[in-house]
Amino acid sequence: MIRSTAEDEYRVVTLDRPDRRNALTRGGLDDLVEVFETASEPVVYLCGAGDAFCAGADLDVVADLDSDEAAAFAERGQDAANAIADYDGAVVAGIDGPARGGGVELALACDVRVATPAATLAETGVALGLFGAWGGTTRLPAIVGEGNALDLSLSGRTVDAEEALEMGLVSRIVADPTTVAAEIAANDPDAIRTIKTRIRDRADSDTQERREATAFTSLIESFEPPNRNG
Repeated sequence: MIRSTAEDEYRVVTLDRPDRRNALTRGGLDDLVEVFETASEPVVYLCGAGDAFCAGADLDVVADLDSDEAAAFAERGQDAANAIADYDGAVVAGIDGPARGGGVELALACDVRVATPAATLAETGVALGLFGAWGGTTRLPAIVGEGNALDLSLSGRTVDAEEALEMGLVSRIVADPTTVAAEIAANDPDAIRTIKTRIRDRADSDTQERREATAFTSLIESFEPPNRNG
């Protein structure tokens, strides 16, 4: 269900269940956690197989869960999203085709979300009597603002790539999102990891500034200026 391959410049993690639009079972979530806990590349590209990014949780599985199993399933989805968010490197989501529910939430956990013109995104849980429990109620408002988060989550409406770009749900629209992963991977790996850590730091501003200076000093130790005569 999860395919992980090392490219020359970055790792590609593919949600590989195209017959179900890459909907995730508990086993798929377990595999996703394992992949991100064991990968070591400075950049990971997350995508879906076939004509969708990810339909979220497999609803046939969800329908059969009892209360304890539902809690465990939600927590495992959160584990998967957190494994992506906490990865020691940059994670780029390439959204080509539909992203729904948990698929949106996995994308929200990525550092950079890139859409193709065919991408559509929706938090569809409300129509089913559910909601985004893989971090959707925390990451979505942090990224698009409370008003947009409530609009998307309460209506369940679908937004296309252009509207997603306007509200900051994605940062670019490109024909081939792998080009963005390659663009990022072409940079210094230590700087990539440091920038992610610093930007995602939620400490108070004074603490962040001290940590920023320390991290910059660490990078300077291996810094080599470009050849100005070249």
